[in-house]
Amino acid sequence: MLIDLDDTILSAYTNPGGLWLEVAMEFAGELRGLDPGMVADAIRASADAFWEDPERHRRWRQTMIPARREVVRLAFEALARRGVPAFPQALSDSLADRFSALREARYTLFPGARETLEELRARGVLLALVTNGAGDIQRAKIERFDLARHFHRIQIEGECGFGKPEERCYRHALDSVGVEAHEAWMVGDNLEWEVAAPQRLGIFGVWYDHAGAGLPPGSAVLPDRIIGSLPELLAGA
Repeated sequence: MLIDLDDTILSAYTNPGGLWLEVAMEFAGELRGLDPGMVADAIRASADAFWEDPERHRRWRQTMIPARREVVRLAFEALARRGVPAFPQALSDSLADRFSALREARYTLFPGARETLEELRARGVLLALVTNGAGDIQRAKIERFDLARHFHRIQIEGECGFGKPEERCYRHALDSVGVEAHEAWMVGDNLEWEVAAPQRLGIFGVWYDHAGAGLPPGSAVLPDRIIGSLPELLAGA
């Protein structure tokens, strides 16, 4: 079983809009009377546009702190085009860094995550953690939550040089645990990375809908299975 890390085992990036608002409110005294809600909305819009570009996503996803600084800088540029006075780069960097610090501090395991991993391993299921991101950042999360002992293989984009949704990412993970695609499941929250791309190789794609939102209307991606909590994996393992 190949399993994603962020927003699958760890609650990592849920509700970023709410966190940006919290940060903007902390900095309200430095925003020259500008509504923190407007600032948070501008940053969220900037982030959406920034990460929707596949090439930009690939280039920046291993350097999240500089990426967030760039997102906030672009948000302030967008506000300036709407007539808002320009803000210094130091302020936008401070906003971005505060968001990064709060995000890291609030990582938590999803309910039942540890118990599910323990039970899967006890049942003899071969487990591979497959995550994108920088090696040092992802390793720090793995160590913080003592996750390494649950996995037979840990594969991090920043350490091996490739990541999801590249085909070789899944093939490398499969080879590392000695199984064929038709024998494996990929579990994660991203419909493209953890469902569509693995399915093209013959891997069983399990979508973790932790928000309970259901598939987007007209979704072209059809998971082989949808779960709302990690312990649900035990019913089919």
